[in-house]
Amino acid sequence: MPSFISSRAFGYLARTILTYMFWASGLAKLIDFNAGVAEMSHFGLEPAPLFNAAVIVTQLGGSALIIANRWAWLGAGALAVFTVLTIPIAHTFWTMQEPIKTLEFYVVMEHITVVGGLMVVAWKSAPQRKPVTASRPAFAEINA
Repeated sequence: MPSFISSRAFGYLARTILTYMFWASGLAKLIDFNAGVAEMSHFGLEPAPLFNAAVIVTQLGGSALIIANRWAWLGAGALAVFTVLTIPIAHTFWTMQEPIKTLEFYVVMEHITVVGGLMVVAWKSAPQRKPVTASRPAFAEINA
């Protein structure tokens, strides 16, 4: 394996790019809070300021956990759940007419792919369980 791919810098770059759509959106909603509130209202999420704040925390917090590689599994899980929830809230292609129906369908397919990538992050970064040792029987006699 090339040394660059296994380097710490490559890991940070990869995690930063993977989470770009989340932290860029979170920063945009933070910088222009009113626009984020308007977006939440547009999708019927009320109270919109509270939903906007929750989205900012989820997007920036989840991204930070992944980029820093600290509790990355938790950040990946939060962003995956968030991404799945956006489908029935913002990408209801099944209720739309063409040509927007097909465009939104492709957005949903991309969201599912992103969720798959986040699942890989969660899988590879989850704490490892210690193997069960065979030194004692699993169910020892109580009065042994």
